[in-house]
Amino acid sequence: MSYQFKIISNENLGSVIPLVFELNEGRVSKAVLKSRFDEMKLQNYECAVIFDADDIIGVSGLWFCTRHYSGKSVELDHVYIKSEYRNKGIGKQFMDWIYAYVKEKGCNSMELNTYVQNYPSHKFYYNEGYEIWGYHFFKNI
Repeated sequence: MSYQFKIISNENLGSVIPLVFELNEGRVSKAVLKSRFDEMKLQNYECAVIFDADDIIGVSGLWFCTRHYSGKSVELDHVYIKSEYRNKGIGKQFMDWIYAYVKEKGCNSMELNTYVQNYPSHKFYYNEGYEIWGYHFFKNI
């Protein structure tokens, strides 16, 4: 089966909300996600998706910035593939596509966070060559 990988326009960001809602297991409402995506489109954010025909089956946010320790960088955010499409090599294809895309944009490093309990993602990212450099701390204010 052939999948299509592409960057969607800011006007179409709402189309990924159902997947990001699934990723967050409903902890953030769809209304709040819509409001946040409306803000994100005004920042250094792009959204990559995987299409199976006309259906979006995977998503990854891309935050672009320059970091003092790594130069021009992209941080992957809310990486998610629908469960019925996992373990078929699609994630690897998606990452390869993203690597080529961000390299073309001049990035020389990639970063991401993954939930501590998401062990399958840890194995996946290790296999993709990522290293753990630290801890991500969080505090609501």
